[in-house]
Amino acid sequence: MASGYGGSAARGQPDASPPRQVRPEGRRWTCGPGALPLRCRAVHVRPLTRRARRGVNGIIHWGWAKVRFFGAIAPGTAAADRFGSFGEGSVIAFPTATLYGERQIHIGAETMVSTWATLAAGYVPEQKTVPPRALVIGDRCVIGMRSGIVAHESIEIGDDVWFGQDVFVTDANHGYADPVTPVGRQLGPHLPVSIAAGAWIGHGTVVLPGARIGRNAVVAAGSVVRGDIPDHAVVAGVPARIIRQLVPGEGWVRADRMDDEVRALSRTIAPDGLAGALAELEAMTETRGGLTPSDPTPTIGSP
Repeated sequence: MASGYGGSAARGQPDASPPRQVRPEGRRWTCGPGALPLRCRAVHVRPLTRRARRGVNGIIHWGWAKVRFFGAIAPGTAAADRFGSFGEGSVIAFPTATLYGERQIHIGAETMVSTWATLAAGYVPEQKTVPPRALVIGDRCVIGMRSGIVAHESIEIGDDVWFGQDVFVTDANHGYADPVTPVGRQLGPHLPVSIAAGAWIGHGTVVLPGARIGRNAVVAAGSVVRGDIPDHAVVAGVPARIIRQLVPGEGWVRADRMDDEVRALSRTIAPDGLAGALAELEAMTETRGGLTPSDPTPTIGSP
């Protein structure tokens, strides 16, 4: 025979565990330090508390959006005037990570640098020996979030180059030849870096001093690039090696020639042409009440 809260009759002791409570809407349970469950009590959560939290949360997000908007570096701002040149339509999103040596940094038109990025020229902000064009970024580039570009002598990034996130590019590194001096105190030579127009640099890539990346090259995520990468090459690995390359008259050929697969060339649909084709389709739908199987499909770029 049971007694108490389901305790054993043989023991004659009630079970200290209370029956299961269903948590009422709008309540929470509070217990004093070291209290038995029997001493817990339900406390009403006031609707005002919820409304206040919701309101404060909204204000914080609204304020942060305004801070990011007004903190961005764009033409006409005092921060942009500190750069060697800052093209129209370009923006450096706020907040940044590290930004110094602006007078030796040049940014083209319609380029976007995402948040938490580092752009630096020289070892320290006070350095007077940095070349006047230590870091040059072309037009219509995209520098991904948390990327870092640190120039000491020359880093040139061509037009229409896109970075993924967490990309790091530098033209100087630490040495290790002296076994006594800490590596962090050994400075290696400055070797110019160039990334030609149209290249894509994948997420987490590291571009080492002396690297030269060709036009429309593709660097896979996580690669470490050193040396020369030819035009129209796909590279990957640590260190990065050519995976595929455009061969005139053949197509995209594997570098190791281990198979006969050759990827044919394909042209990208231009945004203007795509917009025109969609407008034509919409016009046909409106005038005819929908397309029929006999209707010809509009051709991109057709007159």
